[in-house]
Amino acid sequence: MSGERILVVDDEAPVRKLVRSYLEKEGYQVSEAADGLRAVELARSERPHLMVLDLMLPGKDGLEVCRAVCGDDGPLVIMLTARAEEADKLVGLGMGADDYLTKPFSPRELVARVKAVLRRGARGTSPAGDVLTVGPIEVDPRSHVATVDGRRLDLTAREFAILQVLARNAGIVLSREQILEDIWGGDYFGDPRVVDVHIAKLRKKLEPESGSPRFLKTIRGLGYKLEA
Repeated sequence: MSGERILVVDDEAPVRKLVRSYLEKEGYQVSEAADGLRAVELARSERPHLMVLDLMLPGKDGLEVCRAVCGDDGPLVIMLTARAEEADKLVGLGMGADDYLTKPFSPRELVARVKAVLRRGARGTSPAGDVLTVGPIEVDPRSHVATVDGRRLDLTAREFAILQVLARNAGIVLSREQILEDIWGGDYFGDPRVVDVHIAKLRKKLEPESGSPRFLKTIRGLGYKLEA
């Protein structure tokens, strides 16, 4: 049995009931919220491993919920939405969502994605290895701390994992697909441009006042590299 805690957030009771029944059959501990305010409350009190989160909610919408609870200690998020437009997807992923599923959806597919996201989350946040140094950047996988010029970076788990991969391959161009494979794994279902969203946020945190990136470079048509 799995045992991970999952919070299902949707204002439609039949959707919550259906999702809950499928997840509980897989051994997950499931709680429910019908609006954004209650979702934030439960996310902070119950500390779920993952949220299945509807985008359109009363009180606070799904993006506001993500903004309120996602981060280093926050849950992984699979966003549900009736909107298939790319802009919504990129904004959602930028707020911290780890995957996206458009309504109507198959409960079996949702369960498969839950399992995949939990696996990726565990792999992407597991501390191991020595401190990685790239010029003024230091990445300590054991303590899960990254600094630049001695300034500690406030990174999400996914941003830290990307920085760790780039630091481990300093000076080498890594494609979007290589980063996806290393951190998200080969079972990733979502938009591969999720890498671009996280890279953009990571770059702003590395060099908040720089107009031209010194460390995290985009190599057009190839990918990204970290260099001193």
